[in-house]
This record gives sequence, structure tokens and C-alpha cells, in this order.
Amino acid sequence: MSALARWCHKHRILVVVLWAGVLAALAVSALSAGAKYANDSTMPDTESATAIKLMQAHAPAAAGAGGTIAWRVDAGTVTDAGVRDPMTAALDRVAHSPGVAAVVGPYTDAGAKQVSPDRRIAYATVNFTRAGGDLDKAEVQAVEDLATSVRSAGLHVELGGRAFTETAAVSKWSEIIGIGMAALLLFVVFRSAWAAALPVITAVAGVVTALMATMLLSHVLTLADVTPTLGALIGLGVGIDYALFIVNRHRGNLMRGDDVASSVVKALDTSGRAVVFAGLTVVIALLGMFTLGIGILNGMALGAALTVLATVSAAVTLLPALLGLFGTRVLSRRQRRDLAAHGPRPDKDDGSGFWGRWAARVRRHPKGPAVVAVVVMAIVAIPALSLRLGAADAGNNPPASSSRKAYDMLADGFGPGFNGPLLLAAQTPDGAARQALSGLVDRLDTVDGVAAVKAPPATPGQAFSVITVVPDTSPQSQATGDLIERLRKDVVPAAEHGNALRVHIGGSTASSNDFADALIAKLPLFVAIIVVLGFLLLMLAFRSVLVPLIGALTNLLTLGAALGAIVLVFQHGFGSELLGVGSAGPIESFVPILVIGVMFGLSMDYQVFLVSRMHEEWTRTRDNHRAVRVGQAETGQVIVVAAAIMFSVFAAFAGGGMRVIATFGVGLAAAIALDAIVVRMMLVPALMHLLGRANWWLPSWLDKVMPRISVEGAHQDAPTPATREAPTAHAGR
Repeated sequence: MSALARWCHKHRILVVVLWAGVLAALAVSALSAGAKYANDSTMPDTESATAIKLMQAHAPAAAGAGGTIAWRVDAGTVTDAGVRDPMTAALDRVAHSPGVAAVVGPYTDAGAKQVSPDRRIAYATVNFTRAGGDLDKAEVQAVEDLATSVRSAGLHVELGGRAFTETAAVSKWSEIIGIGMAALLLFVVFRSAWAAALPVITAVAGVVTALMATMLLSHVLTLADVTPTLGALIGLGVGIDYALFIVNRHRGNLMRGDDVASSVVKALDTSGRAVVFAGLTVVIALLGMFTLGIGILNGMALGAALTVLATVSAAVTLLPALLGLFGTRVLSRRQRRDLAAHGPRPDKDDGSGFWGRWAARVRRHPKGPAVVAVVVMAIVAIPALSLRLGAADAGNNPPASSSRKAYDMLADGFGPGFNGPLLLAAQTPDGAARQALSGLVDRLDTVDGVAAVKAPPATPGQAFSVITVVPDTSPQSQATGDLIERLRKDVVPAAEHGNALRVHIGGSTASSNDFADALIAKLPLFVAIIVVLGFLLLMLAFRSVLVPLIGALTNLLTLGAALGAIVLVFQHGFGSELLGVGSAGPIESFVPILVIGVMFGLSMDYQVFLVSRMHEEWTRTRDNHRAVRVGQAETGQVIVVAAAIMFSVFAAFAGGGMRVIATFGVGLAAAIALDAIVVRMMLVPALMHLLGRANWWLPSWLDKVMPRISVEGAHQDAPTPATREAPTAHAGR
């Protein structure tokens, strides 16, 4: 790292120009090409996916993305000529609009049942030729414009369903508020506007570079539309934190009398190494999602990992150049006056200041903080035990959105299950199979939980049919999931028995359930992979068995806290309305996977920054208690400040109005605060004091075969490593 730091400092103008040039080139290319994000949560080997494939082959209109145009009258009925005539004309124009496969309205024989019993609400179904991920936004917008053109004071027209659900965008104020809060915290800590600006500039440069690259990647890879927002959320948090650690070390070097050039080199060779290592742990945790083999998660993970890599690159290249340009202005005016008047400040003992006193207290009484920390983290994690995965439907959208209005309108007129019908793709190759399907339709009408069944007219020789089943309950209700399970295990197999009939249950609700089930099945494997990888990385870095074990186990506590906060707010509804993201509902299926991947990496960051300073002191003194106390005392303030910054960024995104991003924001904000204060400043040091010198034990045979890397860089006055001792968990040195 020292060679890179020297080069970047020496050629600082060139480095800044290169970064500006790369950013400008990416921005021009990305903005010219635009983005091509696509959302597809279909699992390839599920029953719902099979149903979609069958419908694509035999009934393209049913397989394409669909939506509904719903309307309601304040007075009269929807069949009055004053309503029927303009709506019929509008639906006719929609039917001939580009990309539309079929339109079925209530004023035709096929749609005669699409009028509510009180005749004040009606709807038309619209199916596009393309599936959801391939929809042309211009074609969808054209349909929306045609449908809403007939709105009047007494005629309310809204659009709902997957094809017409608005892609919620996080308010730009989220980024502004997050960055502003981070800058304010940095200024309060550093007392220098220049020092406060540096981490923000570095993080923004890395995030914007990654976002432009992500836009270009969306043309060759399947990336969900939430990918750039998720990347910005993570990138701003880690980017500011990474730069903060380096700037903090650089300021300390300057106060100890180093010139700017040597201070930059030392800062990069110590904190810079820790930043690179920490960033790589986050990237590895994110890329671990590829083991799940789920396309939509792969895209999100890749986008987030790319953003982290960009912020790390900015921290170790752009930041040294900017430090060289800013010189001693990264110190406050008071610090510059003290340095000029009194000369360099010698290293103080670690016992001064709040964090020094707190570290000494943990050293004297380690059991108390350890017990308190475990109890606090367990209490926060309790709600996670009731985690229910699914898909929040339009009923969770903001009340002012057209999709929410259409959802409520249809639920009022036709029942809550109408918004998530089940589509049964039935293969009937012979007469016996067709007869069995007719019996199945009759049986479905009597099944508990089924509100209505709609089957096409039977025709001789018909080999494929699509049956629509409307549940009694809403798409996100647990009862709807139970109905799908009951149909698949009992009702449908009974109809298929002894004949060639084959029925596959699909539709958006079934697809969401299948997606959730697949993720739940893969979740233990994913957690095991990232825990093992994290353990191996920490063992490699600190040449210890217990230090990485402590890191892995405490990270699991943090993950539980993150999921507990998410369940409490979004599934149980404590505060979700205040965030402007709708009512309580199930947690989006991919959220736990992403939160686990991201949070595991971030908590590993703080473990690395904390233990690297402990390890540095251990290498120098071979005194475990001093190493733990000094490491905690000297990193306590910067870790808590870094967590406060990351909390501010995450919390700002939580209030941005987009449910999925708000879920990440709440979970990550709560977890990062608890991880820094409760886990890293209480539990980890307490455990390391209790374990004594055993913290640093590594079997001699493993020590010989493992490659050697240094997270802290070279240490002055470090003794020759002594022969490693057998582990002892006593409280002595």
C-alpha cells in the first residue's frame, strides 16, 4: 500500500484528473445508453414457473404481463350510457395499442361478470404480449394515458396489477439528507470543514462511478430496478466510513509530527490496508449470493459489490491525492495552532478520554457488559422468529398511488382475493383428461378459501386451458398461501389421479410463494458459506482461531437484530405508515438474503478495524489485556462515529418512500447502531478479556502453512514473534 500511496500523493493532480475523466466518460456513456433494468423473481424450477411456460406456449395472452383498468362512479351505475360509451371507446383504443395482446371489458359477453354487485365498480383486464421483465415502458405508458383520458369528476379511473404498478423511486432528499447528516457529524468530530468534506467527496465519487457502470451493465445483465438505489445506500455508508478511518489516522500522524507525504503513506499502510481488507469481506459476502443461483439476487449483489469496490478504490487512490492537495488543512485551526506552538504531540496512554475510561471499565468487569450485550441483542432479535416471507402487494403502496386506489377499488367491489388470482394451467390431451378438468372446476367451487372460479367454455379437442381461481383473502394473506398449498397437495392431485390431466398452479401470488419457499430452503447454505468465509478471512488476517470465531458468532447476533427490526416495523406495522411505505405485510422474499449478506460484511468491517488495532498492540507488547484495552480505547470513538454516519445514511433512505429500500434502511440502521455500540464496544472486548492470551493462539502446523498477510502494515518496535503458546482461557495476560 505504501508504494500506491506515494505514487498517488506525488501525482495527486493526475489522479484527480483521471478520476474526473473516468467519471465523465462513464456518465456520458450511461446517460446516452440509458438503463434497462428488469424485475423477474420467477424461479426456474418451480410449479409456478412451469405454469408460466405452458401459458407462454399455449395461451400467450395469459402469460404476458397483465393489469387491470378499474373504474368507479359516484352516482348512477357503470352501465349507464354516460359511463359505458366513453369507457368502451377507451378500451377499444387500448386494445389496438402497441404491445397489447388482449383486452376484456365488462361490456362484452366474455366480461359480463366484471361488474360489481352494486354496479358501481367495473374493470377490464389488459394483457401485454411481453412478460414483466421485458415490458416496454412506453407501451405501458400509452395504455395508461388512453385509460385515464376519460376521467371526470364523477368517474374515477385507476390502473393496477403488475404491469401498471409504479416503480417507486426513492426521494432525492434521501441522498441529500444522508450526505448532509454525515458531513455534519464529520465536522463536529474533526472541527475542520476540509477534513469533513474529504470522506463525502471520496464516497460520492465512488458511488457515482459505480452507478454509471451499473446502468451500462443493465444492458447485458438482468439487474432489478432497485439495484442502483441499493448500491447508493450501501456505497455512501461504507464509502464515507472507509475514508473516515484513513483521514482519522492521517490527522493523528500529522499531530505526531509527520510531514504530509509520510503521514499519507503511513495512513494508507495501516488504515488503508484495513479498509481494503474490510471492503473485500463485504464484497465476498455479497458475491456469496451467487451460490443461491437466483438471477434477481445475483444482479443486486453484483451492483452492490461493484459499488463497494468503487468506494474502496476511491479511498486508496483518490483520497491520498486529495490529502496531498489539502495539506495540513485537514487539521482544525486549533490543532494547527497547537502544533505550531508546542510541536508534535507524543502518543498518549490509552487511559485518557471517555473511551479510555470505558475500555478500562470493561477490562475490570468484563462479565457484566458481556451479559448485558447478549440480552439486548437477543431482545431485539426476538421478532425475527415470526418472520414471514412473501410479496407486499399494491395494498401496501402509498394511498395516493393509482395502483393502491385500483387495489382498494377492486377489493371493495369483488373481494380482497380478486387482486391476486391463481392461474391454473391445465393440460388436457384426451377426453378423459378434459372430463377430469370439468370435475376439478366443480370441486374448486366448494373448496374453503375459494371465492370464485372462472373457466373458459369447453370445446371439443381442447388440449390446454387456463382456469382462474379467486381466493377469499388478499394475495399477501397467510390464508392465501395455505390455499395454494392445499390445492397443490390435495385438490389437484385427486383430480389428476388415474388420467392424463396435468395442472400447474401459477399466477403472481403463487410465484411469490414459490420464490419465498426457494429462498428459505437456500438460506442456511448461504449463511454457512459467508460465516465460514468470514472466519477464514479473519483467521488469515489475525492468525488466530478464537478471534475469528468471536467475530462470526457476534455477527450472527447482529444479523438477528437486523431481521428483528425489519419484522417489527414492516411485518407487524410498528411505524411503517409513518415512513410512508404503506401498511404491515410480509417481508419481501429477497430482503433477508441481502440484509444478511450486507450486514455480515459491514459488521466484519468493524471487527477488522477494532481487532486490527488490538493485534497491532499485541504484536508490539504480547500483553493481551493491554492490547484489547488500547485497541478499544483508540478505535472506540472512530467506530462509533463511523456507525453514526452509516446510521444517518441508512435512516435517510428508510424515509424515502420506497418500501423495499425502506426495509433495508431500517434493518441496516438498527443493526449498525447496535453492532458498533453493543457488540464491538461491549461484547467483543469483554469476551477477549475473559479468554486472555488464548485469543491469539493458532496451531503451529496451521501457522506454518497459512500465507501471511498484514492488515495493519509494518509496526515499529515490534518484537520478533514468539513461539505461539497453547490456548489458555484464564484472565491473565
